[in-house]
Amino acid sequence: MPQADSKTVEAQLKKGELHNLYYLYGQNVSGVEKLTKKIIRAAVGENEDFSLTRLEGRYLDFSELYDMIQIMPMMSEYNCILINDYNCEKPRDDMRGQTVDSLNKKLLETIKEIPSQTVVIFNVTGFEVKTKYDRKSKKQIVSDKNKKLADFIAKNGIVCELTVKTTAELAKDISASVSARGGMISLDNARELAEMCLSDTLTIANEIDKLCAYAQGREITRETLNEMVHRHSGVTVFNLADAVASFNKKAAFDALDELMADKENRGSILANITNSFLDLYRAACAKKSGKQVSDVMSDYSYIWSFKVEKAFQNSSRMSLRRLRECIKILRDTTAQLNSTSTDEKTVLEQTVTKMLMTKN
Repeated sequence: MPQADSKTVEAQLKKGELHNLYYLYGQNVSGVEKLTKKIIRAAVGENEDFSLTRLEGRYLDFSELYDMIQIMPMMSEYNCILINDYNCEKPRDDMRGQTVDSLNKKLLETIKEIPSQTVVIFNVTGFEVKTKYDRKSKKQIVSDKNKKLADFIAKNGIVCELTVKTTAELAKDISASVSARGGMISLDNARELAEMCLSDTLTIANEIDKLCAYAQGREITRETLNEMVHRHSGVTVFNLADAVASFNKKAAFDALDELMADKENRGSILANITNSFLDLYRAACAKKSGKQVSDVMSDYSYIWSFKVEKAFQNSSRMSLRRLRECIKILRDTTAQLNSTSTDEKTVLEQTVTKMLMTKN
């Protein structure tokens, strides 16, 4: 079957239609995890302890995988195997004595024939699968070495890319949600609300409840948004971290200037920048240890999943060593600002310059 969207897959699951092979990936990491859980629930119900096997892609043993695929299910209709983060670009951390092509070939041979009682799910939550636009199919397709695996599964099962909604798409959802509550908001203002909330759907839902209660049927205007909704500086902080990761000096200082323009919240700028780099460091360590977004959220008590998802996507652009150096620089900056009366903007500009000079 060709590539399907998440709504199609969920509709199939509701009808009881299950495929033997799934490949789930995309920038919407929480969406990947949620759809994975739904497929597992459809396959084994409440019997995950008996009928679900979780495997880490970088430690995959093909002979063991083959045996697991042939096992008959216990206490459920299907035997389910979840393989997280198998990366065809680098299947093993230690590739000595092995080649990428030989390992990928063994995997395809192992999953060539899957019995009807087994469901195998490949999901990607810890690295980015490269894609490009295909003019022939008019769809985004996998463009790196993971393409062979995705193409094989597309012919024999389901491939689903989970994408993050754009602000334009979120604006339509916001407008519909406000309308359902008897209110009104223009698409431009709905888009503004999405941007103010960092496109986080849970934050948006909370703000809609507050705004509708305040407006009581009146139109939600730009003035209402400015009065009732706090604009998160997180977007600009993310942009600053991305610019440092990319060694983009202009973008980094543009982001810093934008942050410094908010005079009322200057005291929290350094803390927000530091937290952003800590998010990246935690995500990088988590990926190296085979952990997922949900693990990081649980271990560090994150409330918003989008912060962790963003960190998982961007942490691969900086080495752990470079992230440590940046965090040390930010630590020293905090000590400097707390112990001297130096101009804050000057100190932060020096800090960004130092981080841009670090190397991977």
